Amino acid sequence: MAQSRWKSLAEAVANVAVGYGVAVATQGVVFPLFGLEAGLSENLAIGAIFTAVSLVRSFCLRRAFEALR
Repeated sequence: MAQSRWKSLAEAVANVAVGYGVAVATQGVVFPLFGLEAGLSENLAIGAIFTAVSLVRSFCLRRAFEALR
């Protein structure tokens, strides 16, 4: 049974929401290792940008695979 567009979107949102938290935490650890300094608000903003890109990517890939199915 094919997954509806809304269920695809819900799955993508859940996946990306968890990824956002992981990304912000990772940035807080990794950035200083490379000499990059970003405050919490900057880390949250950077994470939000990558999260938006990830959400679109995830949704498009899910729909592409559903179309191939």
